[in-house]
Formats: sequence, C-alpha cells, structure tokens
Amino acid sequence: MPRQTYIAKPGEIKTVWRHVDAEGKTLGRLATEVATVLMGKHRPEFTPGVLSGDAVIITNASKVVLSGRKLDQKTRRRWSGYPGGLKIRSYRQEMSSNPMRLVSEAIFRMIPKGRYGRSLHARLRVFAGAAHTHASQSPVDFEMMPEAHTMPEHKPNAATQKAARLKSAPRRAHCRTVAK
Repeated sequence: MPRQTYIAKPGEIKTVWRHVDAEGKTLGRLATEVATVLMGKHRPEFTPGVLSGDAVIITNASKVVLSGRKLDQKTRRRWSGYPGGLKIRSYRQEMSSNPMRLVSEAIFRMIPKGRYGRSLHARLRVFAGAAHTHASQSPVDFEMMPEAHTMPEHKPNAATQKAARLKSAPRRAHCRTVAK
C-alpha cells in the first residue's frame, strides 16, 4: 500500500525569502507569525525536523509595539555565571539600546530547542531600521494575519441566536415567586 502522507527530504523544498515590516506591529503577534513561517508550518508539505520553512527578514524592529505597560514592567535578565553577575534591564532600556535582540529573542523562544532550532536561527535576519542588506535574495512581502480587532464580524449561528433570544425573553409568571 503506498504512503499517503508526503514526507519532504532535506534540500527538497526551495527556500523563499520573506520580508516583514515590523513598524506598528505587536511584538508577540509578530513573533508567532514569523516563528510559524520559519518552521514551515504554513506550507502543506511541512515535515517535522526538516528545514521546510522560509527565511525571514524583519525591518523596523525599533518601531515594534508592546501593549499595556510592558515596556516598563517586563524585564530581560542575564546572568554571567558569577556571584553578583545578574543584569536586569527593562524592555524600554533594551529597545533603546538593541531592539533587534528583543525581537529575535521573542521569535527564538517560540521555535524548538536543539539542533533543529539552532539551524532555524540562521534563517532569521533582523534590522533596526528600514534598510536591509538582502535585496539580492529578492524577498517577497509577508502578509500577516489580521489583528483580532480588525477581523470582520461573523454572523451568529442558530445556537447563539437562540441563547440571545432566551436571555432577553421575559420570565413566565408561574416561575416567579411573588411576595404579597
């Protein structure tokens, strides 16, 4: 019986370079979309453990947005391995000094750890400004999923219509206890 599931072999899938403009995008939403594309889970021929994803170029990393008060409340911790060697910096300080590190770390934390994940690191390029050095790869623009608040309204199905009708309907008199 022939195998029905397609399994890609290493080097069989052609790498496509994609370009993402991070200006005004939320950091976590950007990171999940880019991690999915890096791993290749957006492709129908996705095979775990095989480099089937695309290479991604991110520009304008310094203009990425964090919601709420995360710029001041979230911290990045590094420990040198020595006593007293713990360095703690807020995301605002990191964004001012090296925004590329913040964006790339958010993405790297969403990909698998190990040899396969380290090979995916080489496929990500992050730039703080609008210019990048990979024009010769002729990157394709990357369309992200629309934000949750900009998605079109869906029509309620029969179950939600019935629930709304029952909720707004007046209660029957025999169900109510009347104090006299």
